[in-house]
Amino acid sequence: METKRVCVVGAGISGIVTCKYLLSKGFRPVVFEASRSIGGVWTKPLSSTRLQSPTPLYRFSDFPWPESAVGAPLHCQVMEYIEAYAKRFEVISHVRFGERVVALDFVGASDEEMDAWEMWGGTGKAFSGKGVWHVTVQKEDETKEVHEMDFVVLCLGRFSGLPNIPTFPKNRGPEVFAGKVLHSMDVANMGSAAAGELVRGKRVVVVGFLKSALDVAVEFADINGTSHPCTMVVRTKRWNIPDFSAWGIPFGYYYFNRFSELLFHKPGEGITLSILATLLSPLRWVISKLAEIYYKRILPMEKYGMVPDHSFFEAMTSSLLAIIPETFYDKVEAGSIVLKKSAAFEFCQKGVVVEGEASPIAADVVIFGTGFNSDQKLRDVFSSPRLRSMVAGSLESTVPLYRECIHPRIPHMAVIGYSESLSNMYTSEMRAMWLASLLDGGFRLPSVREMEKDVKEWDKYMKTYNGESYRRSSIGLIHIWYNDQLCRDMGCNPRRKKGILADWFLPYGPTDYIGLLEK
Repeated sequence: METKRVCVVGAGISGIVTCKYLLSKGFRPVVFEASRSIGGVWTKPLSSTRLQSPTPLYRFSDFPWPESAVGAPLHCQVMEYIEAYAKRFEVISHVRFGERVVALDFVGASDEEMDAWEMWGGTGKAFSGKGVWHVTVQKEDETKEVHEMDFVVLCLGRFSGLPNIPTFPKNRGPEVFAGKVLHSMDVANMGSAAAGELVRGKRVVVVGFLKSALDVAVEFADINGTSHPCTMVVRTKRWNIPDFSAWGIPFGYYYFNRFSELLFHKPGEGITLSILATLLSPLRWVISKLAEIYYKRILPMEKYGMVPDHSFFEAMTSSLLAIIPETFYDKVEAGSIVLKKSAAFEFCQKGVVVEGEASPIAADVVIFGTGFNSDQKLRDVFSSPRLRSMVAGSLESTVPLYRECIHPRIPHMAVIGYSESLSNMYTSEMRAMWLASLLDGGFRLPSVREMEKDVKEWDKYMKTYNGESYRRSSIGLIHIWYNDQLCRDMGCNPRRKKGILADWFLPYGPTDYIGLLEK
């Protein structure tokens, strides 16, 4: 049997779990990693950064956390877990560190020929023989090599690489500011010690109100205290919560079971489930309201005007919420963190100007905790203008990936880890299993037209329930429905629990899919 050449771009969580499952199917993948370490976003966080998701949800299915990992593990514990997994399944030897993929070119088929294909890659198979990828890699000494690959898996991640910096009118952006402007990525790359020295005794403004912004604000408030408060410019109020439970009940019983997925419409659900979703939608509203009442009761959100304008349900569906640092509101109460609500802001020489404030907020350092431009990062890896324009789709739709992995019009390539969930480790592992099965000939993809129709159905779902955040393609509350589709493709039974009641009402998680490809 001819050995197929497969490469994985990126050795973050998605990259190493993809490599693991490709190895289990007999492939010998090459993993190109630009940095000197596996782990992706976990390699250089602030020292206080902790895991957001509960460990039973954020884990590899066949590799338990050590007993020492209790509560919300620190980033160093997460890294130890990831490294132990990579060592256990002999992934490290397949990673080429310090080698950045700078260009992808598909050769062997013309644009016209690819446009005419009714099946993905011409045959619907992972390896059709109708073209190959030329993968250009730049090493640390800036020399370049071109590798020929039969299949490419992009594991670029959404939370690293290319910072998302807001745009400003002329003469109202960072260029007029006399101080220093950074992104949270720059702060993390500096390390906590160097970053601490940078801001010590300085007036700091943090823009944003999700995970990275919260971590930065709390860490710098610890350094400067009330003498130089850290000001947070909050453009969108979020449901930032202390843990994944409400009224003493874990979220799994509210949101991560089959019954909970009956409460809203799903892609390709059919008439019966559609009627049920309509009839049960009031229960969905009740659960969301109960959660909102609980968090407004235990957190001083109303006191500081931080109650979001959107529902808790929408925050869950879009995966746009964060576990708030334990001492966050204590620092707000003490005055070492100051919250400023403003949908828009701009720079001036002395700091930033926010809506409703007569005077600018004086600042020496402004830090953007505004996420990453993952769309552009995905586009930039392709040399062809045609593929660049296709891969991430238009801004009016979700990223057009079938099963959130395969672009119907781009052959011999998959994307893992781009679509979000409330546990990206778990979701990436499911996709890695599915992709390994596809590459091993376990199933064939449907026609291009059928895949594009399916993509449109998921696009409709994302726009219905994720609001303005539909581009994130979050499967946060629909992960069981999504996993069911992957299981059926692979020829596996999607019903993973014993007993009807257990299957409908107990939470689903990674351990329900242990050994999926072995059955």
